[in-house]
Amino acid sequence: MAQKRARRRATAGARLEFNHAMIYTRNHARALAFYRDRLGFTVLDQYPGAYARLRSPGGSTTIALHCLERGQRMDPAREGIRLYFEIRRLDSFCARLAAAGVAFLQKPKDMPWGWRHAYLRDPDGHELSLYWAGRKRFQKTAP
Repeated sequence: MAQKRARRRATAGARLEFNHAMIYTRNHARALAFYRDRLGFTVLDQYPGAYARLRSPGGSTTIALHCLERGQRMDPAREGIRLYFEIRRLDSFCARLAAAGVAFLQKPKDMPWGWRHAYLRDPDGHELSLYWAGRKRFQKTAP
């Protein structure tokens, strides 16, 4: 009980909310085309050739695409990022992406924890999970 009160006092008047993920890219135009044209994000703000902030097609979350600075290096396979995007009609969405030439690491598949996932990489190599969890998203994983 004391921990709950301390947590409430610490966050009183300041609700921390996730805003967006910054995705660094080597090729801004290519990344923008993928997220906007393939995944359906809407451009909210843009500095042509360098930065774009995009809103998810089905919600209020955003991502930002940021071009690497001169001399900055990135190895997406080792950077430790995987972005998750939930979509109710996962299978039909993935079929549309595949028809448009998007390659998958794993096509939609039921996972042991009860969610259905597909895995792919964006043009810079960042791993993405497209999934559907529905009401299971806020429940504990069953063993």
